[in-house]
Amino acid sequence: SSQNCSFPIAMCNTIMASGMAEMSKLIEGGMSHRDAVAKMFKENRHVIFTGNGYSSEWPVEAQKRGLPNLHNTPLALATFTSEKAKKLFKDMGIFTPEECDAKKEVMFENYCTTLGVEVRTLIDMVETGILPACAKDLSKYKDAPKLAGDRDSTYLGIKAETDKLKALWDKKPHDLEKEATYIADQVKPQMLAIRKLVDKAEGLLEAGLYPYPTYEEMIYSHHS
Repeated sequence: SSQNCSFPIAMCNTIMASGMAEMSKLIEGGMSHRDAVAKMFKENRHVIFTGNGYSSEWPVEAQKRGLPNLHNTPLALATFTSEKAKKLFKDMGIFTPEECDAKKEVMFENYCTTLGVEVRTLIDMVETGILPACAKDLSKYKDAPKLAGDRDSTYLGIKAETDKLKALWDKKPHDLEKEATYIADQVKPQMLAIRKLVDKAEGLLEAGLYPYPTYEEMIYSHHS
């Protein structure tokens, strides 16, 4: 990943420090070590899950426990400036409320910029590489169209879905938070739709026509 690990580590350390500070208050207030630990465990045990956190059952279980399901970046970033978060960061001496606001804006801008690069790169790769390769491959079946199989529908589908992506991108909002949400909810699913068709085309194109390294080449080329 290109992301710096220092920020998530800082968040984990902040959570730990906050928990230890709360326990320290209980103990310094006269509660025994055992009772302090037991009290905190009882109050927070609903966040503990020992099953498969990647399973489809966990989000359902989390909802039953009243836990938030921030399943994409914009949803998570929006909580960074909640009153609860700002108080936590201020109490722990990590960020001032103003710094929280600034940090959130920077993270939203980075998300939108990064996804913008990915969208434009995908469109360029499809229009300058994939579609020309598809056209060359399809032309080989003009005298035997029954042998073409799903090529026509797959290749036309790539063009149609790419046009949809371009139209969606042109309609994106110009407010950072709204743009990020729009990208997550509208643009990224469209990118996946294109990727699904391109993956299918990779298995249909004549060997040598696919303009980029195939999965097989990337995984097994070192064996040759």
